[in-house]
Amino acid sequence: MANKHNVDSRPWILDVVPFIVVILITAHVLALVYWIYRLVTDNRPQRRKAH
Repeated sequence: MANKHNVDSRPWILDVVPFIVVILITAHVLALVYWIYRLVTDNRPQRRKAH
């Protein structure tokens, strides 16, 4: 058991990638919800063609 220390052969960036993906997905979902909220609460007068 001499000289048997755990050396992580994976680079640290591969450990961070799943967290970055989760953060990006969360940000896009929040932006989509906000966009839908803005569309629903938009209170501009509707344009109607008068014939």
